[in-house]
Amino acid sequence: MKTRLQTSSVHAALALLLAGFVAAAGVQTAHADGPVAVPVSKVGTASLVSAPYATDSDTQNDQIDLSLIGDADGTGGDDAFQGITRTLVGAITGNGRSINPQKRAKSNPQLGTHFQGLNFHDQRFANGGNQFSVEPPDQALCAGNGFVVESVNDVIQVYDSFGNALLNGGQAVDLNTFYGYPAAINRTTGARGPSITDPVCIYDQAIGRFVQVALTLDHIGTTASLSGTNHLDIAVSDSGDPTGSWTIFKLPVQNDGTEGTPNHHCFFIHNGVPVFDPCLGDYPHIGADANGIYLTTNEFTFFGSGFFGAQVYGIGNNVLTGGSGSAVLFNTLGTGPDGAGFTVWAAQSPGNQSDLDNGGSEFFLSSDAVFSSDGTSTRVLLWTMMNTSSLNTLSPSPSLSLRSVAVLQYAVPPRSKQKTGELPLSECIADTVIFPNCNILVAGIGSHNNTSFGRLNSNDSRMQQVFYANGAVWGALDTAVTVSGSTRAGIAYFIVKPNSAKIALQGQAGFPDTDLTYPAVGVLGNGRAVLAFTLTGDNDYPSAAFAPLDAVVGMGDVHVVAAGPGPWDGFTSYVVFGSGRPRWGDYGATAVDGSSIWIASEYVAQTCTYADYLGIPRGQCGGTRGALGNWSTHVSKLTP
Repeated sequence: MKTRLQTSSVHAALALLLAGFVAAAGVQTAHADGPVAVPVSKVGTASLVSAPYATDSDTQNDQIDLSLIGDADGTGGDDAFQGITRTLVGAITGNGRSINPQKRAKSNPQLGTHFQGLNFHDQRFANGGNQFSVEPPDQALCAGNGFVVESVNDVIQVYDSFGNALLNGGQAVDLNTFYGYPAAINRTTGARGPSITDPVCIYDQAIGRFVQVALTLDHIGTTASLSGTNHLDIAVSDSGDPTGSWTIFKLPVQNDGTEGTPNHHCFFIHNGVPVFDPCLGDYPHIGADANGIYLTTNEFTFFGSGFFGAQVYGIGNNVLTGGSGSAVLFNTLGTGPDGAGFTVWAAQSPGNQSDLDNGGSEFFLSSDAVFSSDGTSTRVLLWTMMNTSSLNTLSPSPSLSLRSVAVLQYAVPPRSKQKTGELPLSECIADTVIFPNCNILVAGIGSHNNTSFGRLNSNDSRMQQVFYANGAVWGALDTAVTVSGSTRAGIAYFIVKPNSAKIALQGQAGFPDTDLTYPAVGVLGNGRAVLAFTLTGDNDYPSAAFAPLDAVVGMGDVHVVAAGPGPWDGFTSYVVFGSGRPRWGDYGATAVDGSSIWIASEYVAQTCTYADYLGIPRGQCGGTRGALGNWSTHVSKLTP
């Protein structure tokens, strides 16, 4: 789940909320009020088992969870139907820098085990089919102790190092069951469970356990209506074996003064009058150092429009291993050159690479092109939480500061293209001859309008996955690039020296007739790294790709590890479903395990004709997709 800032509405909100604050360049306190404690409650235990897949057709009502359809990334329009009715970000596509082909890095990763990961069919038919059609996948990936854990919206699976699925007879487990909730939707009664989105995970080296996190939106009873309360559900494996038992914790993030949260006074304007609202802890992400884990969210008003700054939480290892306690919360509203942090992504570290200076330091990176009037920026922001060792004491006293790092200009990218191919969902919607009721019986939409947005989202230039390794902070984001006179979606990467807040190395990559989207960086302790991303374009279907990266030469040759055999054909790419724009992407992932880097990227793993699509069960093309979508993921092991 991901929202984007709409520049005009954001600054209007900030103008009201920042009275008394002074935004200044350089190092500064993250928030005038300082950190506050928020309770982390132990709520139960879990294991990774759920009902087997449904085998029938997904020609049922209520295939889409409207609570989650109303979020956005990339350039796009308004939401036609949404459970969380806020104005979304409308950042302007920027002008990309002209670039030349990048040099080859001195390392060339060796491809090992690789396999198709979780896909749309897994999501839709898990737990007896008591699931929704969901896109994008929002990939979470973590690896350690010989296991690989992959999670997407809204299922999870554990693999061994050879790619063998270990859970539930090889079938994915739905996240509602894993976190101890009723099914997302009971297909017999129509009762709803909480809406779960944005999974992330990490193998925490310091405690030798897996940590899985997701944002959960509570409903009013078992109805489809949202209550406004929302929380990060944190699952911690009880050992280094993720197939065993887990302990579940709850961190409330509505920040309206309830459940021990501070009151951030999130609001929206209705008929010229401010209406106060719960906050929404959107787009959570995770990092870790030797002392704890760090969760960040983008805070929006829940039922209306308005952005209220990134939130940064620190949770000590003593809480994760000993029971309930508190998180330390920093609110970035009132901080930095734009008045608030946005997608402040915490670093994770390979092995024992944590920075022990200043009582323990955790680093974060963020970008700010979405705040600019022209969709460009020449800086990234380096955030540092110091004295993290105090998180494990009775009186935690960390501090949060930020510094601006000068970089080459990057820009909000345009949408991406894909090669022309079979689009059976499009044919189903438009069909008035072969199976005239396909639009209703299979696609579940009372219209024959198959108008599409034509392109895939390419993100909005927010920072993606961050690592601290070999004494540097590594990050990457999506950017517009100009290649051979054409503006395409490309990658910008940064290696930052945290002590001086200066760039050690940076670069941008792109190709003619090609788009590179949603980069995720993974780094070994020796500084050898890879970038994982989706490659698509005029002559390519969405494919899983990677490139080597190191701190001397930069990014090397691009390798396609899994070429997509057909185009993306998902429901949010069609205007009639009302999502406002095509929900491709949000984020990929990498994970370090010893001397290897595991990567996961979204791609398309299947194609089929309309005749195949109409086979029984309809819409599944032999179990390779669902009626409303065909995204997939690919997981690979690389040794730089």
